[in-house]
Amino acid sequence: MTKLWRRFRKRPMPMTGLVLVVAFLLLALVGPLVTADPTQQDYLATLAPPSPAHLMGTDDLGRDAFARIAHGAQVSLQAGVLSTLLAMVVGIPIGLVAGFYRRWLDPVVMRLVDVTLAFPFLVFAVGLAAIIGPSLKGVVLALGFAQLPAVVRITRGEVLAVREMDYVDAAVADGAGDGHLIFRYVLPNCASPLIVQATVAIPAAIIGESTLSFLGLGVQPPTPSWGVMLTTAQQYLSDAPWLAVWPGLMIALATLGFNLLGDGLRDVLDPRSSR
Repeated sequence: MTKLWRRFRKRPMPMTGLVLVVAFLLLALVGPLVTADPTQQDYLATLAPPSPAHLMGTDDLGRDAFARIAHGAQVSLQAGVLSTLLAMVVGIPIGLVAGFYRRWLDPVVMRLVDVTLAFPFLVFAVGLAAIIGPSLKGVVLALGFAQLPAVVRITRGEVLAVREMDYVDAAVADGAGDGHLIFRYVLPNCASPLIVQATVAIPAAIIGESTLSFLGLGVQPPTPSWGVMLTTAQQYLSDAPWLAVWPGLMIALATLGFNLLGDGLRDVLDPRSSR
């Protein structure tokens, strides 16, 4: 672990991603505890520009933009982490079984995966969210199942590669059962690409949550969400541009941070990048 950290910290871009991710986590976890009520309205301070009293200004109802950004970060974190966790919990066992046992199960699973992958991620998520209904729970389910095919495909590919390794053949010759092979040899050696996939899936889910909320299929007002804030900001782009700048900037920085972190983890965890 110490060796991996030394290799990781030598890369400036992944370290930048780590800083952005930590800042995002602090905003999501600590921000709501120290900011004002994001639904509190002050009609004497509507569309107020950034000031010491309101660091990021206020919206059309006089609600503090910084408080809404902080609470919106919490919503984005929940949607990103929970949907990715759902995709991993459901997708890894399916890909593991399909890749390990193959026979008739593998073609059936992969044809279903190919069909779902024919739909773009956001289009698939929008369709599922429209069926499930607008709510944070609906967002998590829609994004989780939209990410499921990619997780199944990656897991299955890694299992097929590991299944052919010499140490697995040696364990089979030694009399190891399927359960021992899967949990002792196959699954641990598939962990690295799956960890990287999770860091890529979380920012995709953050964008997905913002998109669904922007379209009215996600978190509903008055609950703060970066997508809901962008919807409101459309009407005031000329009078109060900061209403669009702050949530847009937060989405960009959060997704950039996770993507840079994922690139760094891929380089560090890939044995072929060692020198």
